[in-house]
Amino acid sequence: MKKILIIGANGFTGRRILTDLVSNDSYALTAASLHQDIRPTAGYRFMQTDIRLEEEVRVLFNTVQPDVVINTSALSVPDYCETHHAEAYHTNVTATKHLATYSKLHGARLIHLSTDFVFDGNTNRLYTELDTPNPVNYYGVTKLQGEEVVASVCDSYAIVRVVVVYGKALAGQHGNVLQLVANKLRNNDPIRVVSDQWRTPTFVGDISVGVEKLIHYPQNGIFHICGAECLSIAEIAFRVADFLQLNRSLIQPVTTIEMQEQTPRPRFSGLSIEKAKKELNYLPRTLEEGMKEMFANHFY
Repeated sequence: MKKILIIGANGFTGRRILTDLVSNDSYALTAASLHQDIRPTAGYRFMQTDIRLEEEVRVLFNTVQPDVVINTSALSVPDYCETHHAEAYHTNVTATKHLATYSKLHGARLIHLSTDFVFDGNTNRLYTELDTPNPVNYYGVTKLQGEEVVASVCDSYAIVRVVVVYGKALAGQHGNVLQLVANKLRNNDPIRVVSDQWRTPTFVGDISVGVEKLIHYPQNGIFHICGAECLSIAEIAFRVADFLQLNRSLIQPVTTIEMQEQTPRPRFSGLSIEKAKKELNYLPRTLEEGMKEMFANHFY
């Protein structure tokens, strides 16, 4: 039985991975997060831990003795990271170094989640795992530094880059752009969305599938685990409106310049999943398939 430790288990992606793995009785699961368990259920142990503090990480690893560590924890709001450098660094780099160090010490495989924002977006083609990162904001800088720590410290690791993760959020979790669009349109509120930034949106359940494949995959490296469709943010919003049969005329496409975002973002950060398809047999849902699960139990 593999002992699996999930870091950031109160978060959107971490909780989905935990929920999916609980159904497999070949795993002994421990969930860890900075705060108390947001939805206690059977099938796992929960340990409240601040991974920015090395002593707490040492105690966590000594208690769990994990075979696999899945790190979904991050400070991931670019605007906040841009004005809170020290906090972003400690969460995205220092804490990652602690996890990498103790994963190596305990002989555990570390699966570390990263982001498309490690790239600058100055391209018109999908990025592969071989492309050179060049982040344009401090969030991307810290996530790239976290990747570098994992690759330099760990004996066994996988770095998982994801893009615009969407799905049904629990109370207390951060929402996502699809949920924001749906909420605005249901309230008949207009919403401005960027029309000249492109992404490959990722259903949260597909990350869970990809991560479980990497638990058993022996090779080290970077893997792009995201959707197969490259869409502008505005196109994503229109697809939500059409899927839910809501008023698409409330969506107001604007350019990046017109949006006047406080923090620079990559113009094009779609990721290629060819490596994951070939090596992991990773086959993500379409956006409509993901939305069907996300918006289940809602009228549309």
